[in-house]
Amino acid sequence: HIRAQLAWRMEAAIRPKALVFDDTGFLKDGTASACVSRQYTGTAGKVTNCQVGVSLHLASDHASAAVNWRLFLPQTWDPASPKADPGKVARRTACGIPDDVGHVEKWQLALDMLDETRSWGIDVPLAIADAGYGDAAAFRHGLQARGLNYVVGISTTMSAQPAHAVPVCEPYSGNGRPPVPKYPDPPRSVKELVIAAGRKAARPVQWREGSRPGTGRSGVKRMYSRFVALRIRPAGREIRQATDSPELPVCWLLAEWPASESEPVQFWLSDLPADTPLTTLVRLAKLRWRIEHDYREMKQALGLAHFEGRTWGGWHHHVTLVSVAHAFCTLQRLARAPKDAAPA
Repeated sequence: HIRAQLAWRMEAAIRPKALVFDDTGFLKDGTASACVSRQYTGTAGKVTNCQVGVSLHLASDHASAAVNWRLFLPQTWDPASPKADPGKVARRTACGIPDDVGHVEKWQLALDMLDETRSWGIDVPLAIADAGYGDAAAFRHGLQARGLNYVVGISTTMSAQPAHAVPVCEPYSGNGRPPVPKYPDPPRSVKELVIAAGRKAARPVQWREGSRPGTGRSGVKRMYSRFVALRIRPAGREIRQATDSPELPVCWLLAEWPASESEPVQFWLSDLPADTPLTTLVRLAKLRWRIEHDYREMKQALGLAHFEGRTWGGWHHHVTLVSVAHAFCTLQRLARAPKDAAPA
């Protein structure tokens, strides 16, 4: 299996801190390619005609590599879906889409890739992803069930209780079912919780060197912002159903609140231990930038988005070859890097 050999080689070279899950769009003009559909992609920042590929990357501070891929199959291509498009379903055979491949949410494709990658002997205990994955409680529970911690982006609207909130049981009247413990106050959005903590709760953090020249000793500008970290209890039906206790589990809420902004601009959720330093949370949350770098290099320099074939197998063959080429470039860079920048 080419991807397994790629993962083994790059794990040894990168010494990954985390597995990073993400997805990227492959813009298309026509309708004949496997799984092409009008759908949202961050590549274009809008709904457009494209394919979407979900990828798994090994990442550390100094390097990253895509080692596994899935082509997302929209509901319109799934004959079992109520949203099936007869024209697209009819093209499945010509595109070589296996009969057993149906519509699966992107976060589930990510967990499937995680299981496959772990079956190769790649065992990295931390997962990172953006809000497209982090907002799905089932994705976070899937990581926890597999023994992985996570640092994932979340939307501003996710609801939660503060960590100090305690469920209260109302007195039993003697009639009907005994009352169950409930939180006395309704949950609030994570944005409201951070704003309530106040701008003064934000702490300055430098998390890595950037690419622009700077005046410091290293000669490059360091990435810097202000962050708030709170202990919270994420709320919601799925979380309550997955918890035996009346108390919701406690997690880290991390928010970036630049000094120039009137309110926080980005949010993450993490189940790392309560004694995790703020700098560690920030560095891990920000590690996802490496995957944007991977995509940009694979698309601009290595032809990731230039595939003209239309088949399911052809797409997977293409992204695998591009990933191997990108890994080769990464290995060349690591070999030329100063010893103190290379993995220990």
